[in-house]
Amino acid sequence: METNDVISISQFKATCLAVLDKVNRTGRPVLVTRHGKPIAMIDPAPLPDRKESWLGSYRSKGKIVGDIVSPASGENEWGVLNE
Repeated sequence: METNDVISISQFKATCLAVLDKVNRTGRPVLVTRHGKPIAMIDPAPLPDRKESWLGSYRSKGKIVGDIVSPASGENEWGVLNE
């Protein structure tokens, strides 16, 4: 387990936003104490769930049947080549 930063409640009250920014930035929790006794733990928020990308979503749906390198039709079928 990581070592926590410890801060008194009066210091936390005076620097609350800076403490929250530090926890968010570093990912390290901060222990808030009153008269040396722990009263709260400020933990970083959990990371949001990422949606699965649509890219590659059909990767297991297709099936290759035949040659994918050769042209689909012969050169004699291309009208532009006859001009």
